Amino acid sequence: MILVTGATGLVGSHLVLQLLEDGMPVRALYRNPKKLEKVKALFRLYNKEALYDKAQWFHADITEIPALEAAFTGIDYVYHCAALVSVTTSEEEQLRKINIEGTANIVNFCIDYKVKKLCHVSSIAALGDVAVPKTPITEETEWNPNKNHGDYAISKYGAEMEVWRGDQEGLPVVIVNPGIILGPGFPDQGSGQIFSLIAAGLPYYTFGSTGFVAVEDVVKIMIQLMNSPIQGERYTLISENIVYKDLILTIADALHAKKPTIAAKPWMTSIAWRADWLLSKLFFRERKLSRSAAKSSHTADIFSNEKIIKALDYQFEDIKTYIKKMAVYYT
Repeated sequence: MILVTGATGLVGSHLVLQLLEDGMPVRALYRNPKKLEKVKALFRLYNKEALYDKAQWFHADITEIPALEAAFTGIDYVYHCAALVSVTTSEEEQLRKINIEGTANIVNFCIDYKVKKLCHVSSIAALGDVAVPKTPITEETEWNPNKNHGDYAISKYGAEMEVWRGDQEGLPVVIVNPGIILGPGFPDQGSGQIFSLIAAGLPYYTFGSTGFVAVEDVVKIMIQLMNSPIQGERYTLISENIVYKDLILTIADALHAKKPTIAAKPWMTSIAWRADWLLSKLFFRERKLSRSAAKSSHTADIFSNEKIIKALDYQFEDIKTYIKKMAVYYT
């Protein structure tokens, strides 16, 4: 039996779908029952709704021990996809509790229940920091504790430390560090918001860059790694590094939406994140732009995917081609 945490998220739901298509027995953990409707909608999107009931949908919170005890009964393999993604500084405690403490719980149960292998979904945010600009960031790049990292990045780095602790205690583990994951079914969160904003007429673009990857590639690689003898390794999962301007223009073309015409300068995004902070306080709403996100929009990060390509002889899907496929779901 395979356990998938975070089964109602972008990666988790696509992973559950793929495992079910492969005929694997799946126990899918969810915390919020309302999010199950999004998963059902995703299965319908792919015309796979009949597979939904083949999974054991299990209500549990990864920060609550009693529920996890029941969830781990009879489990052989674990895909840990559950995580909180937030740019809100007020959620620092929740980020640490869910991403670090929650991961520690999963690792401990994997050890106690003698799970055969754990695959942990981390992020490129947890990778190291290069001293020289435009130097590719790899799995071996060292994390600089003196650099100003965002709360999310710190929590994902801390989560990895818990997984490596499990590795030291004899638990077979593998970690994947995806870039920004593109995929359909979640227009109001994550990368789906990018499509929604551009469809609505996003006027700005920046010249920063980062790594992007299709959700199907992430899922396929995770399954291949779990089915391989590989353990004690982590892999950066990106298809390619893309400048934000080029990404936005490509999406606008695919959606037949109005293209942005204003290049946002660093001083503009600096004002924007401060204004967003003020509005969040005045109107009690979630932050949409953090200081770290504003800064990263101008940072030209380059990530290397050579390690995973060599390990699995894997060929990633071209992002521009994938964007055209995704556009169908937003028009």
